[in-house]
Amino acid sequence: MTPLTSATSASSARRSSASIVALCFVIIVYDGYDLVVYGATVPSLLAYEPWHLTAGQIGVIGSYALVGMLLGALLSGWLASRIGARAIILGSLISFSVLMGLTALAPNPEVFGMLRFLGGLGLGGVVPTAIALTVEYSPPTRRQFNNALMYSGYSVGGMLAALAALALLPENSFRLMYALGLLPLVTIVPLVWRYLPESAAFLVGKGRVDEARALADKFGIDVPAPAAGPASTGTMSSLVTGPRRIPLLLLVVASFCGLLLVYGINTWLPNIMRQAGYSLGSSLSFLLVLNLGAIVGALLASRAADRFGSKPVTITSFLLAVVSILALGTGLPLSAAMAVVAVAGLGTVGTQILVNGYVATYFGENERTAALGLSLGLGRVGAIFGPILGGWIASSALGVEWNFYTFAAFAALGCLAVALVSRSAASTPHPSSTVPATSQLTASASSERL
Repeated sequence: MTPLTSATSASSARRSSASIVALCFVIIVYDGYDLVVYGATVPSLLAYEPWHLTAGQIGVIGSYALVGMLLGALLSGWLASRIGARAIILGSLISFSVLMGLTALAPNPEVFGMLRFLGGLGLGGVVPTAIALTVEYSPPTRRQFNNALMYSGYSVGGMLAALAALALLPENSFRLMYALGLLPLVTIVPLVWRYLPESAAFLVGKGRVDEARALADKFGIDVPAPAAGPASTGTMSSLVTGPRRIPLLLLVVASFCGLLLVYGINTWLPNIMRQAGYSLGSSLSFLLVLNLGAIVGALLASRAADRFGSKPVTITSFLLAVVSILALGTGLPLSAAMAVVAVAGLGTVGTQILVNGYVATYFGENERTAALGLSLGLGRVGAIFGPILGGWIASSALGVEWNFYTFAAFAALGCLAVALVSRSAASTPHPSSTVPATSQLTASASSERL
């Protein structure tokens, strides 16, 4: 192969890889919108007289979608080796879109909560599968960055939810905000059906090596070899009993803390800032700034993670969450509070992006989706607990400052969990673990897992 042909092939592979990042980005935009829209509509739900909802009830209803996401994430990890990534993503997209449309028609809080739970099943299946595909089809030196770029779609979705709330509320019903969740059916679903490839690791596991080789040639990756040893290798049961069970447990704790911060703060930030003396418009603007800070911060931090390793950057990001959340409880003026909320965006949403990337690069191709399913699935307990915790504080006699103390404490716990993850247990590719399709640097992939 001539240098010119090699360069052309590499350029084509980069373009193909970018198409996967772009598709998964748009998927996560809708995922982020469908989740953050609840926090954006909390003030309207509290003011909706026919339902007479209390702050405690709002917190419980907010957790229903997250219970669904817990089950959906675990289910996706179990199904990944059985039906493949494409089927999981397509089924999840269609289900949560239809259920968002039905949520807009809910006649009472009970049906509303039930539909949020069912929609959460699809939302939970999308995230670990999209992360796994993005990392699998990314060059080793860009895995963290591509994952952060793709997952920044969550924050874009959150920003769109905040902007839609600013534009549509309170003049319009909160139901319109949920009706917008039908858009994926006519936008991204047809594109995913046409252009999203199957996981090469899944194809190899099913004996479809020729198809996997064709994808590897197109996207410039190596073809994973069939897993050595028992057929259960790479499944959830093998992960929780294998040599990496302690690092996996610590990363589950980190994911628990990260997701508690993401969903607790995204759900309650507008209400917390209103209690702190800001107007409704300013409070919704904080939600916008939080997600904008998450996008910029996560992209910068992920480049650092690709260069210096995931562990030190993730620890630093958790520490920024501690400092910024505590600072919000000191009564800052509006402009300073906005700047601190932007930093908190990196420390909360951005940190969880880094945790996801750490899991995806710590474990090998045959373990990646199952590990992400476990970390995100069990971590969803934190996502469930976050809105409930915020609702309990809001309805208690505690002052608003206790929101900041409590969320900062969980950020500190997440920081400690990441600091304790062992480097020596990281999955290291065996010389026979890949079937070369291109001249990828497997040593670079191995070093990323540190």
